[in-house]
Amino acid sequence: MDEFAKQPFLAHLKELRERLIKSLAAVAVGFLICYFFKEKLFEVLVWPLIKAMGENRKELIYTGLAEMFFTYLKVALIGGVALATPVILFQIWRFIGPGLYESERRILLPAVFLSTVFFLGGAVFGYFIVFPYGFQFFLSFSNELIAPQLKVNEYLSFSSMLLLVFGVVFELPLFLTILARMGLVTPAFLRTQRKYAILIIFIVAAILTPPDVVSQMMMALPLMVLYEVGIWMAVLFGRKRPETGEENEKDTGGDGEMAG
Repeated sequence: MDEFAKQPFLAHLKELRERLIKSLAAVAVGFLICYFFKEKLFEVLVWPLIKAMGENRKELIYTGLAEMFFTYLKVALIGGVALATPVILFQIWRFIGPGLYESERRILLPAVFLSTVFFLGGAVFGYFIVFPYGFQFFLSFSNELIAPQLKVNEYLSFSSMLLLVFGVVFELPLFLTILARMGLVTPAFLRTQRKYAILIIFIVAAILTPPDVVSQMMMALPLMVLYEVGIWMAVLFGRKRPETGEENEKDTGGDGEMAG
């Protein structure tokens, strides 16, 4: 860490620029690869909606001349970022790794790995579990007089935002573990605040999910489980509070009374 701290400021900026260039190059390569499969990727993204439509399936539409072109560009960019994620995380690690102590390095790599796993787990859960029920709820408002005319760019924005939301909220165990590692919370504190955490979870689920009870429960229930997982992770990886200090204080207090 000392060698890292002694490097001049311009050297840090130069290294940061190199890491950013490599990360952007990885995204560009991933974008080009995904653009060749843009139609297939979009079909995968639309699959939950097509399944929810069932026999009443209708084609998605686009109203702007260049709308579909830009939609494919967005799909390819999202896929490119996903493909480049290992490279991006590696570049982040290479940049901040020399500035960390050995104990911090041992924590950072598992944290990066677990963050990726939880994020992907949340996105997969949203795609396979929440999407079908949420889309069925929205489509239930159609009738003989009203038929949905779904635009591709609006669907892409809506679905990608939901996937991002589920990916982020599934980071809850790691977030609690980091707080415990920093000494800001303890497993005992998290247990005593469980009822307030459940209330907050249901409020967040009501805000972030489609406005139906099923979708809200499908976010709230996994978050309640993840909260319990976070408590156990805090027990395993949180900061250990020294017991000797309390014993020394007791001993000191006892000696003081005797001396008095």
